[in-house]
Amino acid sequence: MRKEFLFAGLGMVLGAGVLGLIAVNESQAEETVVFEDTPGPNLVIDVAGAATGQVVIDLLPNVAPQHVERMATLAEEGAYDGVVFHRVIDGFMAQTGDVEFGQAEGNTRRAGTGGSSYADLPAEFSNVPFQRGVVGMARSQNPNSANSQFFIMFDAAPHLNGQYTVVGRVIEGMDVVDSIQKGGGANGAVSNPDVMATVTVLEDDVENAATE
Repeated sequence: MRKEFLFAGLGMVLGAGVLGLIAVNESQAEETVVFEDTPGPNLVIDVAGAATGQVVIDLLPNVAPQHVERMATLAEEGAYDGVVFHRVIDGFMAQTGDVEFGQAEGNTRRAGTGGSSYADLPAEFSNVPFQRGVVGMARSQNPNSANSQFFIMFDAAPHLNGQYTVVGRVIEGMDVVDSIQKGGGANGAVSNPDVMATVTVLEDDVENAATE
């Protein structure tokens, strides 16, 4: 069944509300928030294309354990390798993670409508706010439909608070995120997208030290 994720098909799902959301968000742009590394695992993304460099995301299993487990599993399987940033809206967010239709070596025309071979996840909404650098899970209108796609916030978007699962926060490489190729139009579809060349999972040094 075809899925239209809120961040994969913004124009189709939210319609005119998208423009209002983006305009409000741009007016609330804030300075970079520096997040501390927690004991959770880190997702390390090597970005290639117009943007080149490494992005490190501190995953938050205490906030969204099932979503963190899913992202870690897909990364360890290599499923995220070669997946494009298919939808990038300046002043809002950069979305990627469609392992089904988002492979750079294939036809990415349907990127943003797929997921993975695993079942959709139940929502794990929290009180963690969507600030610059926060990572959330994309979903359809059904709150329990997140699967593999995720997005990284360029700026704060309080309208998303409590509506999407927060799964992590960028602790290194936000400058790389800022340089990711932007898309056009209200939907932010990217014609020549950057790609997650490789995605790996590293256990946090804090956690390792605690178990020694």
